[in-house]
Amino acid sequence: MKFPSQIDVESVAEFINALGPATKVYIGTDSERMLQKGIWLVDYMSVVIVHIEGKKGGKIFGAVTRECDYDRKFNRPSLRLMNEVYKSAELYLALSPLIAHDIEIHLDINPDEEFGSSCVIAQAIGYIKGVCNISPKVKPSGFAASSAADQLKRILGHR
Repeated sequence: MKFPSQIDVESVAEFINALGPATKVYIGTDSERMLQKGIWLVDYMSVVIVHIEGKKGGKIFGAVTRECDYDRKFNRPSLRLMNEVYKSAELYLALSPLIAHDIEIHLDINPDEEFGSSCVIAQAIGYIKGVCNISPKVKPSGFAASSAADQLKRILGHR
């Protein structure tokens, strides 16, 4: 199945700008690793969630990109996790100048050192703060990345 590889930021902005000021916007990216023909690949699923008026349902815009995975530490995938962060920041930087609504960035990173994703918590938060000038939400509050982006391929596959 072919998934959209890019989110049309102008269309997203047009949709958001037609809504009221109470509308909430969330950005997140998750990844899924797979082995194909002896090569490790990663699908990065990025989403923009628009919660209409903060109470009237919503709409999800999403895209999936596939890249080679160069991480060697599979239990602490710092490169893959930081690529999720970079993709969310890139989406934020493209969308934020086009809309008047606040945007939250959600990261699929667990601050608990018991989990492998904690290996990049400081770098990820610092990167988003430095590049986007906002504080990101992480697990368990980062639902755009940990829930919506995580399910994007399944959602698009049932369209």
